[in-house]
Amino acid sequence: MNGFGSTGEQGMSPHPDVTEFDLLDVPSDYFADPYRYLAALRECSPIHRNSDGTFVVTRYDDCVAAYRDPDTWSSEKKADFAPKFGNAAPLYEHHTTSVVFTDAPNHTRIRKLFQFAFTRRALTAFEPRIARLVDTYLDHLEDTGEMDMVEEFSFKLPIEVVCDMLGVPGCDRDMIRGWALAILTALEPMLTTEQHADGNRAVIEFKQYLRDLIRHRRSFPDEASPTEVLTVLADAEADGERLTELELLHQCIFMLNAGHETSTNMLSHGVHEMLRSPGEIRRLAENPGLVASMVEEVLRYQAPIQINNRRSTKDTEIGGLPMPAGTTVHMIVAAANRDPRQFPDPDRFDIARRPNRHLSFGLGVHICAGNSLARMEAAIAFRKLFGRFPGLQLMAPPEIAARMRFREIRHLHIAVN
Repeated sequence: MNGFGSTGEQGMSPHPDVTEFDLLDVPSDYFADPYRYLAALRECSPIHRNSDGTFVVTRYDDCVAAYRDPDTWSSEKKADFAPKFGNAAPLYEHHTTSVVFTDAPNHTRIRKLFQFAFTRRALTAFEPRIARLVDTYLDHLEDTGEMDMVEEFSFKLPIEVVCDMLGVPGCDRDMIRGWALAILTALEPMLTTEQHADGNRAVIEFKQYLRDLIRHRRSFPDEASPTEVLTVLADAEADGERLTELELLHQCIFMLNAGHETSTNMLSHGVHEMLRSPGEIRRLAENPGLVASMVEEVLRYQAPIQINNRRSTKDTEIGGLPMPAGTTVHMIVAAANRDPRQFPDPDRFDIARRPNRHLSFGLGVHICAGNSLARMEAAIAFRKLFGRFPGLQLMAPPEIAARMRFREIRHLHIAVN
């Protein structure tokens, strides 16, 4: 491999001592390369107790077992978020109403209505729009010869698409990004007073913005584009039920947040890993059909969301260790995705890897509702980018954000060779 950065490449240094590892107080070098620590945990302490009594789960099979048993391992977060946010806080309202943090029957009902935004017909209608957006960004790259990949490509594409889906005007998209960052940052294991206040303020402002947008769309329906789904979501009905106003607002917030955060990270890491592995760029040029498996390998190798959480609803066990009812486990997707028991030579980036049953979109009833859209965006973006500019180069090491739940590159400067 060549290029800048060391985000989990083959030939990692020996495993660090993880005897005292604590998810609430990770070592200072964890963010630059979490995979050394995760590999050590997976081998030496696969069900690892934190200082607060929660557990870190790092083996693939253990994560799969929890995903596949939603009756035992609950996604609902009221018990976790009430002490963290306060049960009257806007952040609590949002994160306990979003479909991702609810259980059946509410999860089943909301997801069925929410899926109206992700039908095959709706996604197919967006494919030409995605292609045009990518071409526009690449025209700019050709004109300038260089760009910050994050700011000018991997953030812009998914935020443009999801905002188009909900009819958010272009002039408001930086504001949406700010709200999204504040709300999602609140999901990090540790939260400052300032981050808590910023997150609550973002929820309040975001809700009012969406109320005004929905009201405007109902007053002027002819202004909506043919591919817009905001009013479709507002009017969607299944089995005689509809989303309440509160549910609609929070699903739209979730859709705008999740719809660009994970895709941005996936695109940024995909470009970075390819530029560190020029042989993979040549493989893609020789066989463009590998783009689909390339997308899956990017998702596996640098999981955009690194941690998912579950709480046991009854006395149970995981990985052979007893877990009393009410126990919280942190399923480290980034560790499961590199478990050598599931993925041979897991620290090698291989765009032709098959099978590739990574867990980056979750599994079971909570699998990411927007996974098909994210995959389509990535496939179009990577195919066009590396097809047009096979000689791209990194200009500087990537700037990795100090976030645990989201694997984010803040800046990635590239240049046309």
